[in-house]
Amino acid sequence: MNGPGDPPEGTPEGPQGGGDEEYRSVVFDESFVRAARLQEFSARERMDDHAPAVRTRHAWARVSASRQVLLLVMLIALAFGTAVYMGLRHPYKEPRPPSAEALRTAIVPLAPRDAVPGAASVKDLFDNSPAAQFRDGAEGVTLPAARRTQNFSESLVMAALATAKEYTVKSALDPAVLTGGNHRTVRLLLAPTQLAQFDRSLSHPADDGRYAATGWLIRFDPAQVALADRTVRTQGTFSITEASPAALEVASDHTFVYAVRAAKGPEEASLFTVRRTMRFRFDRDNLQEHQVQVLQSHLLAGPQSCSAEDAGYLRPLLAGQKAAAAGPKGTDPYAPGPTTSDVCGALAPSSLSTPPKP
Repeated sequence: MNGPGDPPEGTPEGPQGGGDEEYRSVVFDESFVRAARLQEFSARERMDDHAPAVRTRHAWARVSASRQVLLLVMLIALAFGTAVYMGLRHPYKEPRPPSAEALRTAIVPLAPRDAVPGAASVKDLFDNSPAAQFRDGAEGVTLPAARRTQNFSESLVMAALATAKEYTVKSALDPAVLTGGNHRTVRLLLAPTQLAQFDRSLSHPADDGRYAATGWLIRFDPAQVALADRTVRTQGTFSITEASPAALEVASDHTFVYAVRAAKGPEEASLFTVRRTMRFRFDRDNLQEHQVQVLQSHLLAGPQSCSAEDAGYLRPLLAGQKAAAAGPKGTDPYAPGPTTSDVCGALAPSSLSTPPKP
């Protein structure tokens, strides 16, 4: 074993004895110099005033270059592994939003007991109906105050409400949509995952709770019905809740009153009323992209006959017409496929306009 005065790598080899024998204990080979903790300054460095004779060598300087590289690689690998682990185990990881659901629809026709009242003056019809105090068009689609929720800021809440209002206005008040025309403005607001269902509902409407065009928007068959006036009386409310840390939901409940007449024939007008409740969902991507998921749509619409085929178009009974005596279409409990049951309601006489007699 080496003594205290021996170099780190042992006594250097060489002949014994000679004039250097007495200085053997102070001979410094290369390994001894590399292991030294103190290093003498150069002559130029010692010329500076107050310069010490020696400097302390740090431990890192005494490590070989290859070992330095190895240590750096190990430190980088350790830091990377820690970052990956913390990312996977982070307790505040953003929750994943639920995927868009299919729209569920229900349309209930309201049949009148007597003939539908009509008048030449649309103003008289509105002024003598329960819609007399309703606002005109989009003025009746008002928004509540926006307040932040636990996980959504006030601005995001307002964005959800504003998009729900825009969908409501474009799907229920736009004259082009109401008369069976261009519905692209409604389609552009939908989340991409619902576009296939929307397109099928418009191209092949079905009264099955999933593919009714009138569940998405309000429209009349232009071959049968025309708008007697572009003014629509409107009243309703919105409410908003945080469905999850990843999604907001908006519920709407609005009543729309339309003045309609026959597309061909008498000019006498009558009123047609639709009460529509809907439920919308917005995840953070929807809010950023100005899109909406329409989850539920429920309509009460009249005056209509109970047997009206209203999946493609709403079919108002016009001035002077009566509801067909037949009740709702039959439901076959043995038929395969989605279960649906046709429902029909009676339209209360108090909901009809009672214009003064000429």
